[in-house]
Amino acid sequence: MSTSDALLKQVSIKAQDSTLVATFDIDGNIPGSGAYVVGLVAASPDYSSQRRLGIEFINGEAIAFFSFNHEQNCEENYDLGGVSHSGSTITGNFPMAAINGLGKGHVMTGFSEADGRDFQSGVKVDENL
Repeated sequence: MSTSDALLKQVSIKAQDSTLVATFDIDGNIPGSGAYVVGLVAASPDYSSQRRLGIEFINGEAIAFFSFNHEQNCEENYDLGGVSHSGSTITGNFPMAAINGLGKGHVMTGFSEADGRDFQSGVKVDENL
């Protein structure tokens, strides 16, 4: 995968009842071969609590939808029914509980990975929580 493929252009999140709706807009389409992951890194203001929320694709198909709590060292996997994608837009409907405990003033950025390597990090997130 070349660095010009599937660049993460924009990330936005909004609260919808007990759901954190995350929308990832990429430049191009989800790669049709290899592994590709988009997600969020969320942390408390002092970074003592961190979460990683992600959606993983293999050969263009979603295979994993998860959150990882670094504080508790545990991963929670969600039903793939919470993921939708069309062309250059990927949407994940994460449970709001995935970021509980981070408090006001939390830090949140978007990331992407390609074939197991960091591809992008620190992508600004447009929040509407």
